Amino acid sequence: MNNILVGIKKFLSNKNTVTVVGVLLAVVVLYVGYNWRVNQAITPITIPYAIQTISPGEQITEDKIGTTEVPPSMLQGDVLRSVAQVVDQYAASDSVIPEGSLFYERSVVPKDQLAASIIMDYPKGYVLYNFPVDMESTYGNSIFPGNYIDIYLKAINRADANGQVTQDKIMVGKLVENVKVLAVKDSNGNNVFANLDEQSTPSQIIFAVPEEMHILLRKASYLRVYETSLIPVPTSESLEEKPGEVTISSNDLRNWINTNTAMTDTELAGTS
Repeated sequence: MNNILVGIKKFLSNKNTVTVVGVLLAVVVLYVGYNWRVNQAITPITIPYAIQTISPGEQITEDKIGTTEVPPSMLQGDVLRSVAQVVDQYAASDSVIPEGSLFYERSVVPKDQLAASIIMDYPKGYVLYNFPVDMESTYGNSIFPGNYIDIYLKAINRADANGQVTQDKIMVGKLVENVKVLAVKDSNGNNVFANLDEQSTPSQIIFAVPEEMHILLRKASYLRVYETSLIPVPTSESLEEKPGEVTISSNDLRNWINTNTAMTDTELAGTS
């Protein structure tokens, strides 16, 4: 046993021997690493492709996706490599995905990033309303798409029952409740929450309400003489199993707005 240990020590103490062994080990490592890299590059992987032409804004359903095997070395750019990254997504608003094409990150987006996604997702008979906001009125950018808000009206009533100017009286009350937020946009029209790594400042909340409420909100926003303002207040309605329907909260406020604005023939017919 001692002779073996002595032999090993002599072998390792020989500089030429150690050099040769080191070179051989380096060659082996390089060979193994090279083969591993080559195999990685040439071993086919399964990736999705479009089996039909997909138009801008069209949903990419499972029946529009095929799979094929391609060596990784042939893939260039931001190719999506799994069906899970593609199914139920949408073709970007500025992209046509041709039949037989691979899917790329820049041409596949979730629904909320479509330019026209808002007009695809609200009830028939409702009207879109773009509600101006800022960081303060959104509670530090805490109102998200899918949340519910109530809308309060603030007005300064400067006249008495006879129309004479008196001491200013501030009027505040809930006008509409259970309004579902469809989108939150910045000043450039981009979704504020599309990229959470970037801090965007909210500029407008977009929602949809029945026509009567839409007209009422428009009238309230135009009552400049009373310095009216509409105030969004977030609620916990979205946590309910069945969120309540959007409704007008105060007939008194509705009547006050209509009294101080002109009514159309349609509105007059509705009150008769």
